[in-house]
Amino acid sequence: MSVQAEAQEATSAGVEHELTALDRCDSCGAQAYIRATLTSGGQLLFCGHHGRENKDKLIALGATWHDESARLVASRD
Repeated sequence: MSVQAEAQEATSAGVEHELTALDRCDSCGAQAYIRATLTSGGQLLFCGHHGRENKDKLIALGATWHDESARLVASRD
């Protein structure tokens, strides 16, 4: 899978979750739901709050965005 394909936001119901409870926000240590992949290949992990706070700046720098924050409001059956 290409980096571009991987970068699409995980919004459809059939997308498997890539981030786990072990992935922590690089800003505050909370559970990460967002991964930004930088053009250099490095990755930053963010909670929902810090992801929203940094998204525009990182996208402008060419970062790709993987967002699983919809899991925070997903219904639990």
